[in-house]
Amino acid sequence: MTDIKVLSARAPQMALQALFAAYSRATGHTVSPTYNTVGAITDRFKAGEAADLLILSPQALDALGDALVPGSTTAIARAGLAVAIRQGAAAPDLSTPAAFTTALVAARRVSYSDPKAGGSAAAYFARLLERLGIADAVNAKASLGRNGHHVAELVADGTAELGISFLSELVAIKGVAIAGPLPAEVQNFTVYAAAVPRTSQVGAEARALMAALTRPEADGIWRGAGLEPAER
Repeated sequence: MTDIKVLSARAPQMALQALFAAYSRATGHTVSPTYNTVGAITDRFKAGEAADLLILSPQALDALGDALVPGSTTAIARAGLAVAIRQGAAAPDLSTPAAFTTALVAARRVSYSDPKAGGSAAAYFARLLERLGIADAVNAKASLGRNGHHVAELVADGTAELGISFLSELVAIKGVAIAGPLPAEVQNFTVYAAAVPRTSQVGAEARALMAALTRPEADGIWRGAGLEPAER
């Protein structure tokens, strides 16, 4: 029996937990995952933390260059942003960028992840606020979360009226409802890909695990966790 160590971005965590469990049942191998922001996982790997499989954005994987087995990078899923509200609260109008802007400005308090933590959703949303011209207004009443799960928790406990993060992170927390995705004109999808580091001692098993993440049988798990499976 082999133990496969995985360092992964947090957005696909809910789906990965189910897929890793299915892989373990089918093969007898164990999977030991660690989840954090793309920036934090990249830093840990660069600092020498062992991994048999990395799950990050393609850009982050590309930046690791020769540290990865050539040709092993494979897209597995993509995540879009959504707006969370407290369970039972009235959903704001998110049908257009103008309506979305109005909802953000009108909200008592807005939560999203601290961009300094290195998360993809937070980095994009910070840029989007600038693009919409409401960065000062929203940041003045922002409750910054440690990650998307924390953002949802701040909405669930009433600290924030609206929470913005990846749908896949928001749906994992009880006490919130999804008001909807961001309007198509301002939506942003982050692709997640897997790759095998050169230092892995169980490369064959890691590749088999990666293949299991992209089989058609996995599509329902990805969608059920708020992500879209990668195109084949």
